[in-house]
Amino acid sequence: MQTNRMDLDSFDRKILGVVAIEGRISVTELATRIGLSKSPTQTRLKRLEEQGIIKGYRAMLDPIQLGREHVAFVEVRLSDTREAALTAFNKAVRAIAEIEQAHLIAGNYDYLLKVRVHDMSGYRKVLAEKLSTLPHVANTSTYVAMQAVKEEGTGAF
Repeated sequence: MQTNRMDLDSFDRKILGVVAIEGRISVTELATRIGLSKSPTQTRLKRLEEQGIIKGYRAMLDPIQLGREHVAFVEVRLSDTREAALTAFNKAVRAIAEIEQAHLIAGNYDYLLKVRVHDMSGYRKVLAEKLSTLPHVANTSTYVAMQAVKEEGTGAF
């Protein structure tokens, strides 16, 4: 958990809003969009990167074009929730390519996983051969997504 939050002004928030959607935008175009000249925009961008607010830039791939259109959300309950068990589970989850996201949650289950595969048959295989064999899994419950309404995750700045 981060405790040293940086205070962001309106220009910083504008920068974050633009680069979250268009990571490859030129500094000149970014400066025009946020209403600052190039030099202070570049300085702010570099500071946001150095302070770890901007962690990096990456290409956003279309999972449907890549044959991974089936999304399932999986609630996982563990048989053991001591720190060693959580660490073992976390490590094993990171090694499974089909798991797109994994979150430790508060509630009736311990983890919520987002799994992306080609089709239901592929999901059944991942569930049987990978998810069910993760360390300390007591049980799972699957919810199949019928449509993605919002996936960008950029949020408001």
